[in-house]
Amino acid sequence: MHRFKDLEIWKLSRKLSTEIYSITANFPDNEKFGLSNQLRRASVSLPSNIAEGCSRTSNKDFSRFLEIAIGSAYEMETQLLIAFDLGYIDQDRLEVLINNLDQIVKMTSKFRSTLISK
Repeated sequence: MHRFKDLEIWKLSRKLSTEIYSITANFPDNEKFGLSNQLRRASVSLPSNIAEGCSRTSNKDFSRFLEIAIGSAYEMETQLLIAFDLGYIDQDRLEVLINNLDQIVKMTSKFRSTLISK
């Protein structure tokens, strides 16, 4: 078992999730149950799946949860691009968020590959 609070990927994804909550608070009210909700759910799913995977006793199980976390990151990227298309976030903010997501995905993929090879 791993201690999720010690994992850099969990720390970064948790920070990103709180940032997404701040950003979506400024979305139009009509997005409360739409894009805003979807982005928030995907952002929470990312650190949550990392944490849940840490509780698994096998590397194979943990690896599966990391795979799900990566899927949530790609889901977030798509939703952020849509938010940009709709004018809810600007280009600079989008680039920072996408770069953060890319970093998390790369780190998670690399960590996942070490679990699979064991």
